[in-house]
Amino acid sequence: MLFHNDKLSVRLLELKDGSLLAKWLSDPVVLEFYEGRDNAFDLEKVHEKFYDRENEVVRCIVEFDNIPIGYIQYYQIDNDERNLYGYTEVPDVIYGMDQFIGEVTYWNNGIGTLLVNSMVEFLVEQNGADRIVMDPQTWNERAIRCYEKCGFKKVKLLPKNELHEGEYRDCWLIEYIN
Repeated sequence: MLFHNDKLSVRLLELKDGSLLAKWLSDPVVLEFYEGRDNAFDLEKVHEKFYDRENEVVRCIVEFDNIPIGYIQYYQIDNDERNLYGYTEVPDVIYGMDQFIGEVTYWNNGIGTLLVNSMVEFLVEQNGADRIVMDPQTWNERAIRCYEKCGFKKVKLLPKNELHEGEYRDCWLIEYIN
């Protein structure tokens, strides 16, 4: 268990969680906001993207009331991202994070805000993060509102930054500064 906050807990991804990821990432309602409806995952694709990789991404399952409801990952941004985001001269410890709630019945209940706030606190207190960044697509207003409630600020428009449903979409670079 990485951390626990009220009914929310975050733990490391385990092999047994592959079927959960396949379920969530084949749901068109979830895919509309994460990965794209034209990019459904089966178990093989889940293993390629989430398990068979050697990088510094820490992959986790989000639980609420001991029920797995979503996914979150975090990582120190690399030099390519520092260049893209304009942080080449910034000596700060900078983490990136990505998340989604895969059980849509848990949407719009404040759990996303609790999750983002909790992960920010964890990254600052346990990992020494000076800044935390994300790059949501500009049209994803619900997610952006959640992040802004958690103290993130829009920093920079990233034109045509992410392929989503067949086209490159604009994203906002948003940051939380400790």
